[in-house]
Amino acid sequence: MSSARLRRAVLQTVRWLVDHRLYSGTSGNVSCRAPNGFLITPTGVPCEDLVAADMVEVALDGRARGRLRPSSEWRLHLDIYLRRPEVDAVVHTHSAFATALSCLRRAVPAFHYMVAKTGGAQLRCARYATYGTAALSKNALAALAGRRACLLANHGLVAVGADLGTTRLLAEEVEALSMQYFIARSLGAPVLLSAREMAAVATKFASYGQKPGLRAGRNTAP
Repeated sequence: MSSARLRRAVLQTVRWLVDHRLYSGTSGNVSCRAPNGFLITPTGVPCEDLVAADMVEVALDGRARGRLRPSSEWRLHLDIYLRRPEVDAVVHTHSAFATALSCLRRAVPAFHYMVAKTGGAQLRCARYATYGTAALSKNALAALAGRRACLLANHGLVAVGADLGTTRLLAEEVEALSMQYFIARSLGAPVLLSAREMAAVATKFASYGQKPGLRAGRNTAP
């Protein structure tokens, strides 16, 4: 896919996240892998003011090219792409319920089978570190080990995937799970599913959905 199409796909993803109330103002960032590194949203530009040309190209050595500076979380995205070769898209948001739960600094347990969509029997919460730092990247990568999403303590959520379309949907699902868990905890102690049941669900998810040939191309966001 051309650089221009990738830039439009990132912009479309931001707009989709805004429409679904997962992204607002300058809080959050989106990126996708590109031939020479990755493209990421710029720092400090309100989402409603973004245009496709604003996306910043960052090489895998950390050098940025473009008229704007990359998101303050560029290091997190870079380290994910370096450590996770199967990942082609990263979505980071400060959506309300996921962020509220991240402030408790606890994992979200197997209260619902959809937790398995994140890659395991619980949605982990990474240890706290200042935004934009190498420490934050290190903590996030630890929480993402074997996973497709995690919470960042006192911060928000991170979702990773093979393309922007599936990754934005995962971010939406994490926010929905966070809201459901928040409500369930307010009513009492949720009954948790067993490790055996979560393993069975994970097996079913492995063949869930349409055949790959019927889906849109990589890093598309219609």
